[in-house]
Amino acid sequence: MKRDAMTPEAREAALLEQLHRLMRGELSEGQVLRHLRREVLGMSQGDYAALVGISRRTLSDIERDAGNASMASMERVFRPLGLKVGLLPRHPALLARLVEDDVQA
Repeated sequence: MKRDAMTPEAREAALLEQLHRLMRGELSEGQVLRHLRREVLGMSQGDYAALVGISRRTLSDIERDAGNASMASMERVFRPLGLKVGLLPRHPALLARLVEDDVQA
């Protein structure tokens, strides 16, 4: 599934859009990963799984928000996208406040 190469600016814009949607609760981590893998990187599950060193099945489970992936696997799948797994508040108001505080700092 090869796509035309995106410019670095377009890749960054796509990444930020997906992260905004994740933070608003519109998408799950798996949905974000699937979108970025397919639309930004243009990679199949098999190719991406080989790149990050996990099985295609594990990648599929993560993208479907199924199973119980280890933190190590989660770190591996998000690292090529420039992301790391971390802690965020579940409550939307607290998350919004955290983001506001970070922007003002």
